[in-house]
Amino acid sequence: MLKTHHCFFIVTLAALCLSAVPVSAGGLGEVVRDFRLREYRGKEVSLSDFEQSELVVLAFLGTECPLAKLYSSRLQELSEKYSDSQLTVVAVNSNVQDSVKEIDAWAHQHGVKFSVLKDPGQVVADLVDATRTPQVFLLDKNRVVRYQGRIDDQYVIGIVRDAPSRADLQIAIDELLTGKKVTVNQTEPLGCLIGRSKKPNENSTVTYSNQIARIFQKRCVECHRAGEIAPFPLESYDDVLGWGPMIEEVVREQRMPPWHANPKHGKFSNDSSLSEREKDLIYVWVKNGSPEGDPKELPEPIKYVSGWQIAKQPDAIFKMAERPFAVAADAGPRGIPYQHFWVETNFKEDKWVVAAEAKPGNREVVHHIIVYLYPNGKGTKQREHFCAYVPGLRQEEQIPGYAKRIPAGAALRFEMHYTPTGSKQQDLSSVGFVFTEPENVSHKIVTMHAVNSKFRLKPFTDDQVVTARTGTSPVDVQLLGMSPHMHLRGKSFKYEAVFPDGTREVLLDVPNYDFNWQTYYRLTEPRTLPAGTRLLCTAAFDNSKDNLANPDPSQIVRWGDQSWEEMMLGYYDILLPVNPQEEAFKLPTDVNAITADTFLKILDKDGDRNVSRREAQVHPLLRKGFPFMDRNKNGMISEEELDLIIKQIKSKRKVQ
Repeated sequence: MLKTHHCFFIVTLAALCLSAVPVSAGGLGEVVRDFRLREYRGKEVSLSDFEQSELVVLAFLGTECPLAKLYSSRLQELSEKYSDSQLTVVAVNSNVQDSVKEIDAWAHQHGVKFSVLKDPGQVVADLVDATRTPQVFLLDKNRVVRYQGRIDDQYVIGIVRDAPSRADLQIAIDELLTGKKVTVNQTEPLGCLIGRSKKPNENSTVTYSNQIARIFQKRCVECHRAGEIAPFPLESYDDVLGWGPMIEEVVREQRMPPWHANPKHGKFSNDSSLSEREKDLIYVWVKNGSPEGDPKELPEPIKYVSGWQIAKQPDAIFKMAERPFAVAADAGPRGIPYQHFWVETNFKEDKWVVAAEAKPGNREVVHHIIVYLYPNGKGTKQREHFCAYVPGLRQEEQIPGYAKRIPAGAALRFEMHYTPTGSKQQDLSSVGFVFTEPENVSHKIVTMHAVNSKFRLKPFTDDQVVTARTGTSPVDVQLLGMSPHMHLRGKSFKYEAVFPDGTREVLLDVPNYDFNWQTYYRLTEPRTLPAGTRLLCTAAFDNSKDNLANPDPSQIVRWGDQSWEEMMLGYYDILLPVNPQEEAFKLPTDVNAITADTFLKILDKDGDRNVSRREAQVHPLLRKGFPFMDRNKNGMISEEELDLIIKQIKSKRKVQ
């Protein structure tokens, strides 16, 4: 992606010569006087060339801005909806970082047929005071600006609504064409800042080469590079040219890098947040015009992992389906529903997994992947959150001796969330596992969760609190990490440990939950939780109209898989010691599936329909609970006693 400074200055000079016609400011209610620019294919175009059209839309777009990509098809639809005598759409690309070649490729990819003009030096952007992409200006027959702002409110940075609640531009067009006054003539454009030409301060002590490149390597380039999820690369100075102000904005607003944990609670090995010093260096660099500095001071390039991120080629790879899934160009009236794909493992024996990676086939459209494990096979109810993919998630192999188990005959289910990009796409994602031998495993990793599926969110209401708690742990356990899960109305999420003495400790606080980043918060060191501890999860939801991501604030919202429904899940990973006897005791984790006969088939070795103290030694929970379960104190747990304790467990679970 070559963007040389010499080419930029030559094109700028040519554009200034073409813009010799006197111009005046063209804000709301002002006349936009004639201008001339070159189309990306080289043709010279003037505003006056479209005098046959009653209305003209000037749309400021960029090739790498996600919102500009999404709205390109919407503008093409508007262009085709009206006759040439009614409306002409003209796109203007004012970004210093977008080359003519890139504009050409973007136009072909998104099926853009209207004129796209290159605006070097931001002459036309300055003329109408355009600041972002996408941003539109609707001109009447006298070329007076009658509407300016967004196209509609369906797409916001990081948010894709099911459908727009107001098609601002189209409404304004229809009002003008029918002789009416525009009812809403100005809205706030939400998108990327236009990359403007700015002379760098060559005396700046902070430059790309001596400081900023190192910060980007450490915090950004993992995602902002070719083939990854981020919308544009940040691997070289040519890549970052023009993006300085936008980078400063997302850093100040803490949108990037994506890390949402409150630093007051917990230490996490995958913390991607910027230090205050790193932020200050970025602010100084942008203030001074984003100077390059001496390339000799650049750090050595990082060799990023391509393909699988896990340490070695997986021992087993499962694709989500036989054929790719077709992803639509836009979300449609109800968005793209979650897609679910079942996969049989066909394992004849248990497998111990030391590394697992869910790998998107097309990172442009895969929002997130959750791979669920069904230990008892396809179509059964019991499931475990096994691994996931979200943008920015770094895969780490487990500490030696730690592993997850996939039982023989288990099945997998891929839950796929897709987001459109403005052009038709395909995806065929997969999951890979690295195995180890059973004798190498000292502790098994178990993914558990606190869940509340009985909530009911009121319409037009913010700060609705929902809680979920686990049962008390009968043994000491080690906590590895946590991952909160909600949907678009999720606002905040907190994990607390409630210790046996009643005291509490915040383990993780996410004050500003972001559905777009389903982060796993991996503790720097496993945290021991003593026997008798339970976890309390507290979530807050915003079902008000002030929540920009809210699909519909007028609805009562309940539990559901789709993003326009809601979930309240606090996933967490714990470590449990492994021994051969305990591994032979495979009791279903679904309480509703447990019966007295379930225990007896596993434990009753002598066939007397009782569990002796000796037979109960295969599991620490049974050893510890034996005196309580043996109600008549005869040294045996009878079938009737098992029935009684199981009924009590189920009743308690329902109350919780």
